[in-house]
Amino acid sequence: MTSDHSSDHPADPTLSHTLSHTPRRWIAHLDMDAFYASVELLRYPQLKGQPVVIGGRRADAPRQDESGQWHYARLRDYTGRGVVTTSTYEARALGVFSAMGTMKAALLAPDAILLPADFDAYRRYSRLFKAAVAEVAPVIEDRGIDEIYIDLTDVPGVHDAVGHDPLGGVRAVAREIKNSVTRATGLSCSIGVTPNKLLSKIASELEKPDGLTVLTEADIPARIWPLGVRKVNGIGPKAAAKLGEMGIESVGELAAFEPRLLIERFGKSYGAWLHAAALGRDSRPVVTHSEPVSISRETTFERDLHAVRDRAMLGRILDELCERLAADLARKGYAGKTVGIKLRFEGFHTVTRDQTFPTPVQTAAEIRRAAGLCLKRVDFDKRLRLLGVRVGHLVAPGEARTATAKPVPEATGPAAENLPLF
Repeated sequence: MTSDHSSDHPADPTLSHTLSHTPRRWIAHLDMDAFYASVELLRYPQLKGQPVVIGGRRADAPRQDESGQWHYARLRDYTGRGVVTTSTYEARALGVFSAMGTMKAALLAPDAILLPADFDAYRRYSRLFKAAVAEVAPVIEDRGIDEIYIDLTDVPGVHDAVGHDPLGGVRAVAREIKNSVTRATGLSCSIGVTPNKLLSKIASELEKPDGLTVLTEADIPARIWPLGVRKVNGIGPKAAAKLGEMGIESVGELAAFEPRLLIERFGKSYGAWLHAAALGRDSRPVVTHSEPVSISRETTFERDLHAVRDRAMLGRILDELCERLAADLARKGYAGKTVGIKLRFEGFHTVTRDQTFPTPVQTAAEIRRAAGLCLKRVDFDKRLRLLGVRVGHLVAPGEARTATAKPVPEATGPAAENLPLF
């Protein structure tokens, strides 16, 4: 059930707005609820209400026998070094969260159902929900596959009162966005709406799942200050630990702390930001477009692979990464002049190599040849646990391509003969 919340508590004297004054800006943060897991539940609705973990291998895909009975992989049967991509709220109640090692998750929730990730499906649903939002409020900052910021300030009706509710207009617009997302995708989302991005990010988490939280600056003491400092985006575990050493656990305690002492401990820039963030101050605009620096694909292997004995498998993996990367570039309308590789060896030693060309590359074959040139400069003295490919120095495909453009040279010759891989 969707819940709307705004506090009736009076504002702190240090805060500039009250409930009687509608903020000049309304910024929303929309976060899809357990996005990857929710997409999978559309495919397997019979799993709703159960602890489900996304992060398995293709072999972990559900299968249906001749009688129509479904059979699912369970966490207890998993072996390997994979990590949890996401989990349903039922699995989270058992302690299983994203980025957790899958083997550790199996100890906490052995009977949870394990599904493989389908990123093509997730990207498709991501495009659907963002298009649905744009129909209502077109000023959007894309923050990833499952979250966006939305500037609602100029959306018709957002500043209107509804009855005795001065915030009724902004609530109505937020509900319309939520309904549009559900109609387009069958999925739920949570929205926080406040005068700025920092507060909206926090607010979107307050009533998950399927939440709608509208706050003004007057609500900060009652709704934000009791929260732990980690709830503020930009305060990570190291900063939180330092704040804890200073006796600061909550956002309210941070707001009340002497700014000078924060600056002494954290430096001028970050110390001043900590104080401003605790007071809910944030002037950042909603950025509607930004150019990516690079586009990459990588994969972690289920077992460490040997450069010689597993040469064929590594070659197939590299081919697939290059094909997926080329598809990403084509879909986003980019080519790139720099191709790089990333290798992580046993012991977690990571090596990167890249090479820049006078003309951009985009096709899988071009990326593959360029990656081969990079690989010639790596000493494969240990087993591999991760392989990645990146294209940077991005340009529009037609910008630097001419009739006289030289193709990426083949990774051949005497130097290539010494390459034990691919």
